[in-house]
Amino acid sequence: MPATKKTIRRSMLVTSATLLTLSLTTTVPVFAADKPSSSPSPTASPSATPPANMSTVGGARLGEAGTQVALGAGAPVLPKDVTARSWIVTDAESGDVLAAHNAHWRLPPASTLKMLFADTVLPKFPRTEQHKVAVTDLSGIGAGSSMVGIKEEETYSVHDLWLGVFLRSGNDAVHVLSAMNGGVEQTVKDMQAHAEDLQALDTHVVSPDGYDQPGQVSSAYDLTLFARSGLQKKDFREYCSTVRAKFPGETKKNDKGKTTRESFEIQNTNRLLTGDADISTYQGIAGVKNGNTTNAGATFTGVAERNGKVLLVTVMNPEKDEHNEVYKEAARLLDWGFSAAGKVTPVGELVPPKGVDTGAQAGATASAGPNTPVSSGDRGTKASSSPVAASAAAKDGTSGIGTALAITGGLLALVAGAVFLVNRRWPLPDLMRRRH
Repeated sequence: MPATKKTIRRSMLVTSATLLTLSLTTTVPVFAADKPSSSPSPTASPSATPPANMSTVGGARLGEAGTQVALGAGAPVLPKDVTARSWIVTDAESGDVLAAHNAHWRLPPASTLKMLFADTVLPKFPRTEQHKVAVTDLSGIGAGSSMVGIKEEETYSVHDLWLGVFLRSGNDAVHVLSAMNGGVEQTVKDMQAHAEDLQALDTHVVSPDGYDQPGQVSSAYDLTLFARSGLQKKDFREYCSTVRAKFPGETKKNDKGKTTRESFEIQNTNRLLTGDADISTYQGIAGVKNGNTTNAGATFTGVAERNGKVLLVTVMNPEKDEHNEVYKEAARLLDWGFSAAGKVTPVGELVPPKGVDTGAQAGATASAGPNTPVSSGDRGTKASSSPVAASAAAKDGTSGIGTALAITGGLLALVAGAVFLVNRRWPLPDLMRRRH
């Protein structure tokens, strides 16, 4: 039986309950590949309508055009006012796809592609590492890009740069981190290889920041895979839910000739996380990433928790042209998902990465190297080996949303070293529910 069809049981070590801070961001582009090859062609021409035959990764129904849902007794109907070209609602832990609409339609991802960038590059540099920005680090940034305000010849920590990526969707921060990673070309290769390992076969990477480029495509299904993989990492979870933070400014000399460097505040652009005049902060939201470009329209992937249930939603390019529409449609789909959970038959599943040993127990590959594929339990353990103690205002000046370790059914073992068994294909480690 294929690994993607196996029911996986694994154990997860719970050493303590923690509070954590999490964060989000934005940008975006729009093309669609018209043929379901194993990997997208960079020259694929855009399609105005979803192809009749799309990828069937995750299940045959996900390759069909249109809305896919199997309502059971007592299940609410899907919201009528969802106009996105493509969307998907999934159980973040079990991987069950509750409902989808053109899930594998290849469309420009915009800044939601930064989830893949972060999942690929985050583990490579310690957050305390310092980097002085060279002129060449900022070359090749697309006109009109979203920027956090990085200056040449200034020094930033890796932590600063990731705040710029997640909160302001800064293409300048992406390019600096790419330069540290061997350059844009190398980073694109790394991202493509990681996408293939995640079985995100709709995705073709051309730019690491998601800036509009011919042939750069992904899908609602693949973006959800990127989010789910990224959420295995402690730093990813922290950054993608941070609401606001201090970012280093430019070094200047005052009237007395003294060198000073002040900071300025940056705020997350994800409106389900921060709220706006026409939309409230979404109850239980804990990240992930938004995007918007002229070519792609608005895109968004979000994760939220209520009553021990954790859902992922991805929405790509709503046709309804209203302010914050992508967030409004995402919120409607999340509301539906929480009401429908347990009352629908899944129409597909989120597949695990190629390297995941779906039958292994957590800790089975504790001695594996940093680039060695590991089981889902091990990914979670390695990514969050030490819990993060969160506070309303962290020492680094960031301000995030406090969340508590979420365990299905509300059961939590607080005794150090206690083992809590979870029956999940690929459980999210140290998953937290938001406090209200």
